Amino acid sequence: MWLMIMILEKVFGGIKLSWMKLIIFAVIAGVYTAVMALIPALKYTSFSTITTTFEVWVLIGILIIMNSKSNVDSALKCFVFFLISQPLVYLIQVPFSDMGWGLFGYYGYWFIWTILCLPMGFIGYFMKKDKWWGFIILLPMLFFLASSYNRYLKYFIFYCPKYILIVVFCVLAMIICPLGIFKNKKICFVGVIISCVLIAITTYFSIINPMVYHTEIMINGNTYHIEEADSVYFEDEKYGDVKIEYLESIKEYCVTADFKKAGETVLTLEKPNGEKEEYIVIIKNDTYDIIKKKDD
Repeated sequence: MWLMIMILEKVFGGIKLSWMKLIIFAVIAGVYTAVMALIPALKYTSFSTITTTFEVWVLIGILIIMNSKSNVDSALKCFVFFLISQPLVYLIQVPFSDMGWGLFGYYGYWFIWTILCLPMGFIGYFMKKDKWWGFIILLPMLFFLASSYNRYLKYFIFYCPKYILIVVFCVLAMIICPLGIFKNKKICFVGVIISCVLIAITTYFSIINPMVYHTEIMINGNTYHIEEADSVYFEDEKYGDVKIEYLESIKEYCVTADFKKAGETVLTLEKPNGEKEEYIVIIKNDTYDIIKKKDD
């Protein structure tokens, strides 16, 4: 316990954050993020989340704030950190991307948030005053992390075991931030309780309202022959639900699927006379493969 307290005290305010350290940290963060974006095997994993969403960056911003010397120092250091790290993420990817310099078209969104780091860093410094209104400043970040936890928990349930690290990260960040930022025991206690309640609520709703990937996987035509009287089903129902529908937009019957879990299963298309066609369906992150099963 004492070791954890020492680590929290060191990380949340015990670091002498010079400008040189900040710049080095910004470069390392930018390079790391770019590498995560460039490795195909890391796509759709916890490691790639830093390239698209804010969870890790929010914690980094809090740590910069807590190790700054004043409101102005906090605002400027947050601003400079993101002004260096974010463009670097795109710059490193340019030689490896078909878009080339066009990648910087995505930077506009991140630049807006970089500008907002000035007021957020200035206001965020008031958390160091160890007052209740400082905790109110932290609250939006806890709600944001809870929202991210909800999203990535759904991804984890669908793609298990992928995204487990970012799920754990969100939970730990929600618990650690109140403990690390505030010395007042009452504020720490309330902060941890609120975080635990948010975690419990989002866990419940993630489980009862899981991620579903809806798509049309087979359309009547040259490849598939689908009629209204046909029946269709998965060998293992845990992967989702399938049914035959008539799509007015294309005036054809098709097989629609609500995928509920990534993996591999067999889909059977059965005719009214009992004739069956079997297909291997490989459900992926945001796509699928369907292969006709060879006769034994």
